[in-house]
Amino acid sequence: MPLHLPEGKTLAVNIGADFDAHSVWMGTFNLSSPSYLSRGEFCAEVGVPRLISLFDRYDIRATWCTPGHSMVTFPERVRQIVDAGHEIAAHGCYHEGVPKLDADTERRLMAAQLAQHERYVGVRPRGYRSPAWDFTDQTLSVLEENGFEWDSSLMGRDFEPYHPRPVEVGWEEGSSFGPASPLLEFPVSWFLDDFPAAEYIPGVNQGLGSSEVMFQRWKDHFDFAYRNVPGGVLTLTVHPQTIARAHYLMGFERLIEYMAGHEGTWFAALSDIYDTWRED
Repeated sequence: MPLHLPEGKTLAVNIGADFDAHSVWMGTFNLSSPSYLSRGEFCAEVGVPRLISLFDRYDIRATWCTPGHSMVTFPERVRQIVDAGHEIAAHGCYHEGVPKLDADTERRLMAAQLAQHERYVGVRPRGYRSPAWDFTDQTLSVLEENGFEWDSSLMGRDFEPYHPRPVEVGWEEGSSFGPASPLLEFPVSWFLDDFPAAEYIPGVNQGLGSSEVMFQRWKDHFDFAYRNVPGGVLTLTVHPQTIARAHYLMGFERLIEYMAGHEGTWFAALSDIYDTWRED
């Protein structure tokens, strides 16, 4: 296992808080009515402080994947996250639909979001999470060109980081892989994301799922990784506008307490986990 976790730690757990605010509604869903924007406002004004308080109680350093639009719109919340000692990673300019971008636009939006990071965070991000977890054929190259060390958008493994490879799709002759990227991929999964299970979007996503079912699924993932993948990483994705609702937040705290009760659990930011990586 190329991750060499700190002494006494057997499983890394990252909580990635996607601070999407207005942008997820505007960018991914093309919705900008006052009703949807108010859900984004809840994300910033209620969800972010609640999560910061929760993480502080359990001494958790999280990775906040934050679109540039959220930084410009809610700069005081970005400062609150930074002051609490958390990492901020790139997450698009305005939660744009990446697969629809041509190469020039993708590079322009990447430059824009990096400039926003430098202005509102003070440093360039080390890692990237694609809005809605999707790529174009050139996304890997764009990330490499801009000096990113890691990505957390793809699903080629579950509990083990890996180097993603570009794929040339073939039909009758099968697909072929290009050379592995130097970027390290921290894999994600829709099963480990609160948004599809919980957020109700009429005609788009049913949401309103059982919090008990969702947290049981996350607990099962943790138990499997803890028992079977020593030195691995569990990457959870939450959204302040979702997980900070009262019933979900109570269940989330119970899950965190459960994971923290297992000897060797290490809650860490993705860049901290990346720093333990050693190539075979």
